[in-house]
Amino acid sequence: MTYTPLPIGIDDFGEMITKEYYYVDKTWFIKELLDKKGKANLFTRPRRFGKTLNMSMLKYFFEMPQDRTSSKALFDGLRIMDAGEKYTKEQEQYPVISLTLKSAKQPTWELALAMLKRAIAEEYYRHKMILSNDAMSDRSERYKSIMKETGNPEEYVDSLKFLSECLYGVYQKKVIILIDEYDVPLENAYYSGFYHEMTAFIRSLFESALKTNPYLDFSVITGCLRISKESIFTGLNNLEIISILNKDYGEHFGFTEREVQQMLTFYQREKQMDTMRQWYDGYRFGNSEVYNPWSVINFTKALATNEDAFPIATWSNTSSNSIVRDLIYQASDEVKGEIEQLMLGGSIEKKVHEDITYEDIYTTEENLWNFLFFTGYLRMDAIRMENVNRYITMSIPNNELLYIYENTVENWFRENVKKENLTALYQAMLEGDAVGFQEGLEEELYKTISYMDSKEAFYHGFLLGVFAQIKGYRVKSNREAGLGRYDICVYSLNVRKPVVLLELKLADSYRQLGEACDRALGQIREKQYDEELIRDGYTEAICYGVGFYKKQVQIKVERTPIGMF
Repeated sequence: MTYTPLPIGIDDFGEMITKEYYYVDKTWFIKELLDKKGKANLFTRPRRFGKTLNMSMLKYFFEMPQDRTSSKALFDGLRIMDAGEKYTKEQEQYPVISLTLKSAKQPTWELALAMLKRAIAEEYYRHKMILSNDAMSDRSERYKSIMKETGNPEEYVDSLKFLSECLYGVYQKKVIILIDEYDVPLENAYYSGFYHEMTAFIRSLFESALKTNPYLDFSVITGCLRISKESIFTGLNNLEIISILNKDYGEHFGFTEREVQQMLTFYQREKQMDTMRQWYDGYRFGNSEVYNPWSVINFTKALATNEDAFPIATWSNTSSNSIVRDLIYQASDEVKGEIEQLMLGGSIEKKVHEDITYEDIYTTEENLWNFLFFTGYLRMDAIRMENVNRYITMSIPNNELLYIYENTVENWFRENVKKENLTALYQAMLEGDAVGFQEGLEEELYKTISYMDSKEAFYHGFLLGVFAQIKGYRVKSNREAGLGRYDICVYSLNVRKPVVLLELKLADSYRQLGEACDRALGQIREKQYDEELIRDGYTEAICYGVGFYKKQVQIKVERTPIGMF
């Protein structure tokens, strides 16, 4: 059987179809656009949810062939061709300006501006055949100047409108403008220190192209966030904003349950549907529940060659992860509690507003929560109105996102521990001072963000993090010894110094902490964890039974000669 490749990183619709990649049909998006008749449509969706591929699809569908062969065959057998003549007659009827702004992600304003000019120049070059038309006689010099990147910056400010005018003059048809990843330059500029320069340029570019452009038929803009306070869309009263809260267009970005099931069936991996659902489902756009397409495709590709492949967090390297990090690293006690609640499978309620600015993200914790929601790191479970405000109940969508939160918390904790002086805690532990050791651990536990606090694995990792900076000692974990596996062993290469053995137990309530400690100490004796220590020449062990209940710790200690367990 011929293998149908999965489109990892393929965002050109023509390449997708002609090279016969597996394609999830999103062409009904075209029908909905034509039905809604929006003049300027801004779609905000998380990264890697198919925005660029959809924009490429629109270009291939609407654009006149010009100097290339017709692209109509690309749509053979796809849903849009069954929509009727009202829609199919629109195929290849428009000049199209297609621009992506992702190349403006540069470290300086000068480089970012140069890349924006280049992106615009490349679109001019794509349409260079119009230069031979008589209608371009009085426009050709400016056109060539922009195309060759020799023009002044002022020439680029209204360059999309000028290109629209040129195309209209040649074809006598109003243009469609497609602008992909419009907010990438703004986000990058904010973090790189030239935000106001970029805002001014983008505002002028968009205002001339989308507001005062008589040659525009309609436009589609995509990004992760709606950014209105910066007045990027100043006075653009025909702008329709379709965010993840909007009821329209819900299923066109991301994969529906049916589409994921069809993909797994195609690759004969239907048994993995539950795993796919747990890891990559959970996003809600309007009334549609969707899966993360990037992660689904990556996991399906792994499954295609290995039916026992494990799911991985392929979304974990997206740029917005830095906001998760910032929320956790800057968290107040209240926010720590909310993060804990989310990571334990709970939910939180927050007032939501869509007009976030990059300048305002860090001014309040509420803005950070909003940013995480609109960029896909939290899902909507419920929404309510109170006066003029909307409040959304949010939760973590799936295991992939939970992994990102957990990994970020672990890194935050390790970095914090490195900054602290834990000498007193270490000394108390090594001297058998259960009270001092307990107080030190409890103090550290209060500071951290706990997750899975109903599972011993969390506390195990917590202790290993605490012990990471201990000098002159080594730490072993989950090693076979005697009749079982001890939890943690802290030892010196000097066999004359006592070995520290720690066994951890969870309590069902605060009152049962003492009993949990007793069970832990009993297990150390029963499993004879000192067997290996006898061979190595150690003579004394300090055994700790450590009981945990949420952020409460109780410790009991026994000093025991090696061989007397």
